[in-house]
This record gives sequence, C-alpha cells and structure tokens, in this order.
Amino acid sequence: MVFGQVVIGPPGSGKTTYCNGMSQFLQLIGRKVAVINLDPANDSLPYECAVNIEDLIKLSDVMMEHSLGPNGGLVYCMDYLEKNIDWLQGRLAPLLRDHYLLFDFPGQVELFSLHSNAKNVIMKLIKNLNLRLTAVHLVDAHLCSDPGKYVSALLLSLSTMLHLELPHVNVLSKIDLIENYGRLAFNLDFYTDVQDLSYLQHHLDQDPRSAKYRKLTKELCDVVEDFGLVNFTTLDIQDKESVGNLVKLLDKSNGYIFAGMEASAAEFSKIAVGATDWDYYRVAAVQEKYMDDENLKFND
Repeated sequence: MVFGQVVIGPPGSGKTTYCNGMSQFLQLIGRKVAVINLDPANDSLPYECAVNIEDLIKLSDVMMEHSLGPNGGLVYCMDYLEKNIDWLQGRLAPLLRDHYLLFDFPGQVELFSLHSNAKNVIMKLIKNLNLRLTAVHLVDAHLCSDPGKYVSALLLSLSTMLHLELPHVNVLSKIDLIENYGRLAFNLDFYTDVQDLSYLQHHLDQDPRSAKYRKLTKELCDVVEDFGLVNFTTLDIQDKESVGNLVKLLDKSNGYIFAGMEASAAEFSKIAVGATDWDYYRVAAVQEKYMDDENLKFND
C-alpha cells in the first residue's frame, strides 16, 4: 500500500514550492519521497522529480503542432496522459515499494472542476497501483482580504471536492503574506471554518462591482453553506511547525497514520478521533504570528 498527495490549486497558489518544501520536510523526518511532475508547462523545477511528464509530452510542442492556447494545450496533454497511463504506471512501479508520492499537477482549475481526464488519471492509478491519495488543494491566503475573491475560492474548492471524490484538504497557502493586500474584515477563524457567510454581504456591498450581483452572491454563499464541506487549514511552507501540523492532518486523511499497525477497531477509532491541538494552532497561533496585533479580536 502506497501513500501520497495530489497537489492541486489555481496558478500562483504555490504548488511547486509546496512540493519542494514538503519533500524536504518528509525526508527530514525519515520518509523516502518521490515527486512526480505532471505539469507539462512547468519547465523550471526546484526539486528533483522522479517522473516528469515532459518525457512523454511537452506543452510547447502541443501548442505549436495543434495551434492551441495554454489552456487547450493542457487539456490535450491530460487527455494524452490518460490514454498513455501505462507509461506513467511503468515509471511509478519502481517507487511503489518504499516511497511516499507527491503528484504536482497543472494549475488550470478546469482540469479539476470540469474535465474528467485528470480525475481519470488519478482514479486509474489508485485502482491499478493500490494508492492511498489525499488531494491537497492550495488557495492563496491573500484572497481572504477580498470578500468577492474569497467567495470564488470557496466555490472552486467545493467544485473540486465534489468532482475529484478524494480525501481532501483545503489549504490557505502563503499564510505569512495574508495581510500584504489589506487587513481582513474578520478574524482568521471566520475564513478557515467558513462561518456564517451572510456577514460578508455588507463588505461586498461596499464595492459597486459586487453590489450589482448581490442576489447572485447570496445564492452562491447559500450553496456553499448547504453542502457544509469546505473549510481550510493554513500553511507557511517555510515554517517547520506549520508543515508538521499539516502532515499530521494529511497522514490521518490518507491513512498513513495507520500503516503497519496491528490493532483492534476500537484502538483505530481512538486514534482517528483523538483530541489534538490542531484547531488551536490553525487559528489562534497562526493569527497571532502572522497578523497585526490590532486585528486580534477572537470570536467567541
């Protein structure tokens, strides 16, 4: 049984930096890690990848040969990868014995919310290679400073969760830069726990562009709240404690925490629901560390 992460998120959310930092952290704690680059547009990798999709197909070649733009070219590349899944499985086979896998996917969001090719690739790998994978969906934390962008991030996260049908962790990346684009209207836990979104309405109404779509925005927020699936954890990839807390969450999500254990169902349940300090770290400590003291007004 092999464990790993499917790293996804919009362009600029820090997926490649995440894979680089996460691989280094996991190696420091004693895990053998293999990073698999499945982004044919990523030609400057900061990490050493065990498998590179550019050995199979290159985005630049596809765009030139078929007169496609970047988005269309990426859809073509994912289709091509799906049809040549044997190539990928063959490259992964030597890694299955003792490696933890990190899959670095492209940033085009339509691949994970509309098209089925990327999902089909993931599902075939899970079925054929007996993988246990968790989707790590990165969202740039600074989007919280703009209510409209935050609602968009919620919709994207929900759509991706429903489309991929994997164990799923949404991450506010670059949390150390969260206030670079302005102060947050609420405390951090409002955004991580996706609390009552009706409170956003007043702030959305302050922007003439958002006020025009007031009713639509309310209905979209209602959709997010009705599903009740979306929440976020936080990450500063340069902070070992932050990365370590995320790893604990991911290990529980994909089952790595139970690997190699021989115990009763009752003991497994105790581990699965056991109390942790994660909620405190995720909200109070993160806000205290990365946000201005004048913004510290914790919700009851």
